[in-house]
This record gives sequence, structure tokens and C-alpha cells, in this order.
Amino acid sequence: MNRRSLLFLGAALALAPLAVPAGAADKVFTGLVPGVGTGGYDVVAYQTDNRAEPGDAAITAKHEGVEYRFASEANRQAFEASPAKYLPQYGGYCAWAVSQGYTAKGDPEAWSVVDGKLYLNYSKGVRSQWSKDAAGNITKGDSNWPKVLN
Repeated sequence: MNRRSLLFLGAALALAPLAVPAGAADKVFTGLVPGVGTGGYDVVAYQTDNRAEPGDAAITAKHEGVEYRFASEANRQAFEASPAKYLPQYGGYCAWAVSQGYTAKGDPEAWSVVDGKLYLNYSKGVRSQWSKDAAGNITKGDSNWPKVLN
């Protein structure tokens, strides 16, 4: 095994204790800010401003029981008009973890938009690894989701 493989294996093993236990009922990761999706970051800004932008606790919308925060009223209105366009895939859990058959927290600062869809990863390092085969990892993730929650 080369050094890169060992580092990646070490990172993957480090993630294992953070995996959500089997039987988790929630389809949306709200562990960073209880009850709030994407850790309170504005899900619209990823696509319209191409950046991770914290939302304002005074500008919110609820979708399927989860609160989302927005940096502007315009972003809140865009979300309410088409939530599916902006919601993170796999409920905001780490896209790489889901592609591997388990769940881990998604970091709103470790994000990618691929084909108009938002994906979060555990960290920027994991995002870098996931991005090397984003299409393949998305295919695997789509196949695993939402079974990995059981």
C-alpha cells in the first residue's frame, strides 16, 4: 500500500465512529444545529452565489419538519418555490460516506454542486477524494440512499 492509500484508509477509519447508528429515523442531518438543515447555511447560495453562506436565523422556511435558514428574503422565496432544486442530496449527510454504504455528518463548508445538485461531505479532504470520481460516487450513493439510514 502506498502512502496516499494509507492516508485515505486512515481517514476512512477515523470517520467510522462518527457514522450515524443503524435505525436512525431522520432523513435529514441536523446534528450541527438541532432541527436546522445544512448547519444553518443558506442552501440557495451554494447555487446562486457559488459559496457557502451562513443563513440568518430570522429568515427561515420549514420543509418536511426541518428549518432552513437564508441570507436573504429572495433566497428564502426561491427555496419555497422549488425546495427540491436546493436541498442537499442524501439529506445533507456526507456524500462519500453514503456512497460507501454508511452515514456521517455533512460539513456545510465541504460542498460541491454537480449537475445542479448540492452534495455535502464530511470534510474538504473527503470532498477532494469523493470528487475524483464524483459521477461514480453519485451512482453508488443514489443506490445506497436511503437504505443506509436503516
